[in-house]
Amino acid sequence: MSMQEEQHVDVLIVGAGLSGIGAACHLQASCPGCSYLIFEGRERSGGTWDLFRYPGVRSDSDMYTLGYAFRPWTQPKSIADGHTILGYLRETAAQHGVDAKIRFNHRVLRASWSTPEACWTVDAEHGRDRQPVRLRCNFLFLCSGYYRYDAGYTPEFAGTAAYTGRIVHPQHWPEGLDVSGQRVVVIGSGATAVTLVPALAKTAAHVTLLQRSPTYVVARPAEDPIANRLRRLLPAKLAYGLTRWKNVLLSMFFFKLARSRPERVKRLILGGVRQALGPGYDVATHFTPRYKPWDQRVCVVPDGDLSPRSRQAPRRW
Repeated sequence: MSMQEEQHVDVLIVGAGLSGIGAACHLQASCPGCSYLIFEGRERSGGTWDLFRYPGVRSDSDMYTLGYAFRPWTQPKSIADGHTILGYLRETAAQHGVDAKIRFNHRVLRASWSTPEACWTVDAEHGRDRQPVRLRCNFLFLCSGYYRYDAGYTPEFAGTAAYTGRIVHPQHWPEGLDVSGQRVVVIGSGATAVTLVPALAKTAAHVTLLQRSPTYVVARPAEDPIANRLRRLLPAKLAYGLTRWKNVLLSMFFFKLARSRPERVKRLILGGVRQALGPGYDVATHFTPRYKPWDQRVCVVPDGDLSPRSRQAPRRW
C-alpha cells in the first residue's frame, strides 16, 4: 500500500471523546490561529459514551463537574444516562465546528519525535483496508482514554467451554439482547456492576451480583435540587458555575475527610447502606471493603436504585 501524502498541522488530538472534543474547543478559543485535526479510531465520536451500550449505562460523576465549563449542563439529572451525555458531546462538537476536524477510522499506530525539527511524525492507518497515513505535528495531544476499545479485559474462567448459557462482556453488549425471564449473574461490584444490576433486574427473573470483594457504595439523588433551583432563578452560565464549584468543593471536602477520618467516613457510608437496604442484609460481609474509603473509587448509586426499597425486584448478594 502507498503512503498517503504527508500533512502537517500544529496540533494533532487523538480521540474524539469527552477529552478530545473538549481539548479542541479550548484550543480554538485560546489559540484561534492554530491548525489541528482529531484522529478517531472508530467510526463515531463520543468515545466511552458511544462505545458502551449496556443497559442503564450512566455517569458515575455529576455532569456539572464532568461536563464542560464553557457549555452549561442544563438537563435535570446531574447523574445522567449515557445517551444524554453522548448527545451533549456531539452537540458541543457541532456548535463549535469541531466535528469538521474529526477524521474517523484513523487509528494511530506510532509517533516519533524529532528534536532538530521540533515536531512529531505520526503513523496511522485509515479504514478497513488499513491505508497508511502519515502526519506531522508540533504538539501531540493524547485523549484516547485507558480502555482497549477492540477487546475489553476478560479473565479466564475454568469451565466456560462447557457452559451452556451466554457470556456477555459489557463493553460489547449485543444490540437487542433480551434478559426477560432469565437468571443472570453479574461478575464484579464496581461502577459497571452497580449500573447493570438495577437495569437488568427490571425484567430478569433473578439477578445475582458475584463479587470477590465489596465496594463502597454511596447513594445520591440523580437530580441536583440546588442546581435545578439555581437554573430557574439565575442565568444559565452563572447557575452552572455556582453548581460546578459547589460540587467540586463538596467532593474535595469528602475526599479529605475520608483521608483524615477514614473510620468516621466508613461508618457514615455503611450507615447509609443499612438504611437503604433495611433489615436482613449482611452489610458487614457484602458491603464492607477491606480498604479505607477512597483507597479505591467510591461507587455512586443515583436515587439508591441498587436497593430493594427503591425498586422492588429479585436480587441476591
